[in-house]
Amino acid sequence: MGQRMKPFIILFLNLLLCQSILAPPPPVDYGDSELSLKDVEQLLELYDYEDGLTIDEPQVEIGTLSPIRHKAAIPEPEHTNIFSAEHELPPQKPLPRLPLPPDALGPQTQRGLPTCLLCTCLITTVYCDDLKLEYVPPLPKNTTHFYGRYNKIKRINKNDFANLNKLKKIDVTASQIAEVDEDAFRELPHLEELVIRENQLRQLPELPSTMTLIDASDNKLGRTAIKNEAFKDMDNLQYLYLADNKLDHIPVPLPHSLRALHLQNNNIQEMHEDTFCNSKDMSYIRKGLEDIRLDGNPINLSKTPNAYMCLLRLPTGRLI
Repeated sequence: MGQRMKPFIILFLNLLLCQSILAPPPPVDYGDSELSLKDVEQLLELYDYEDGLTIDEPQVEIGTLSPIRHKAAIPEPEHTNIFSAEHELPPQKPLPRLPLPPDALGPQTQRGLPTCLLCTCLITTVYCDDLKLEYVPPLPKNTTHFYGRYNKIKRINKNDFANLNKLKKIDVTASQIAEVDEDAFRELPHLEELVIRENQLRQLPELPSTMTLIDASDNKLGRTAIKNEAFKDMDNLQYLYLADNKLDHIPVPLPHSLRALHLQNNNIQEMHEDTFCNSKDMSYIRKGLEDIRLDGNPINLSKTPNAYMCLLRLPTGRLI
């Protein structure tokens, strides 16, 4: 019963407190009896509340604040330019165009274009591959490497490479070349590599002694295509490729610097004992020449065993 009466008593105390502030409390009508303030206090002591509420300490309900219905207007930051009007850079004047030297793009070709517009020039290397050229274009004087592969040149004249004192390599693979003037390459003081394979060449031209690589494979070089002792003074020659021709002999003497000799698929039928070795010095050993290709020739290598005594590796070819 005490728990049921508790809310009524609290309500009653709150009303009584408000009346006591304004006026002396009149008698309170509570059912059939009249209760005074003193009677109420005695009544509270009778029920013995555990929450310790008194008249002077009214219970207050704690709630939550209502949410803000309208957000406060937050001013957006002003967008300012990094450079103000007073800090603007002055307008840039275009750089003056310096006139190019007359030979900057190479000499003029027969097609009405400078060589370096017709071909591709990278520093001192000139690429003229697969342009259907019928001639060697005039090259800049500082050219060191020339590539004229897959063209229709047919003939190399003596003036095509004249005065190119820095030229080191010429590659004219598969360009239908049938003739080369005898002195087309002879006067080039620094020429080291000539690649003239897959053409129609019948005569190998004279070459400078500075050569390190000669590749004239897959041509029509025959019995008299190479002059006697053509490679004798080439002390730096390391690679000699003459495969797939019509040669009937090995071009001797071969320089001691030689490392590879390719003569496969020719018409070589015999070999001398001094071709690679020195028959007068049986202690001589040729250490550099390790790659000799004689396969595809009508020669029996087993007939001349003394010709290979100085070699570290036997030639490749028929031994039976």
